[in-house]
Amino acid sequence: MPTAKKRARTYDPVKTRTAVLAQFGNVREAVAGLSPEQLALPTRLGDWTVRELVAHIGAALSAIGRFLDRPVPGAPDATLLDWPFATAASSDALADLAHRLAERNPDLDTYLAGIEQGLTAHLDAHPGTRLLATNVGAMPLADYVVTRTVELVVHTDDLNAAVPGLDIPYDRQALAACTRLLADALAVKAPGGSTEVRIPPYAVVQCVEGPRHTRGTPPNVVETDPLTWMRLATGRTSWKDAVEEAKVRASGERADLGGLLPIMS
Repeated sequence: MPTAKKRARTYDPVKTRTAVLAQFGNVREAVAGLSPEQLALPTRLGDWTVRELVAHIGAALSAIGRFLDRPVPGAPDATLLDWPFATAASSDALADLAHRLAERNPDLDTYLAGIEQGLTAHLDAHPGTRLLATNVGAMPLADYVVTRTVELVVHTDDLNAAVPGLDIPYDRQALAACTRLLADALAVKAPGGSTEVRIPPYAVVQCVEGPRHTRGTPPNVVETDPLTWMRLATGRTSWKDAVEEAKVRASGERADLGGLLPIMS
């Protein structure tokens, strides 16, 4: 796992909280209208059905409450930029939990309503500086909430891909936080300043070893949109396919990011 030496950018905790609740609300509203047949559809996540994916989304948010129930750590030992590289280690456990939660909660609307109520209560009761003993390590609550924007945006996209005609909207602030965190993670994975990665309107990062660009037009430039970037960073789309479909514009000898992606899976 790359060491997150790069200093994480700061996020407004009020905006992040609002974004998480807004995107979760978008998911809840869409899921409430799904039929049993739609909930049984397969997803691109292995053997998960739509129902199991929804159960996982709930679990991703209720994790905040589970971590708050643990003893308060003495000091932080993980950063926000450590999180994207640590998710794969718990993938098997998360899959098992999703299956069990889907079986235990046949009424998904009631399940998600309870999670939303608990999440709001936890965020009201605890300051963003409160340390959580997460599976990645000890980090402030406000930082962990930022990671929930990634969970929500990525899995909203998974739901839209799984259910024909479903078009769950993306909260702008949630999409922005997700884009920035995954872009900064790329800069951690491939430190340097030879390549500029642009994901308008939310993020620009410098990465990849080589001559550092200082002025004028960078010799190596990659540009894409936020959803394509999220799909590349999480392995939903391959670099080759995105380039061939003109969803990525890449110029320069160090602009091929295919060997660096995905960042998390």
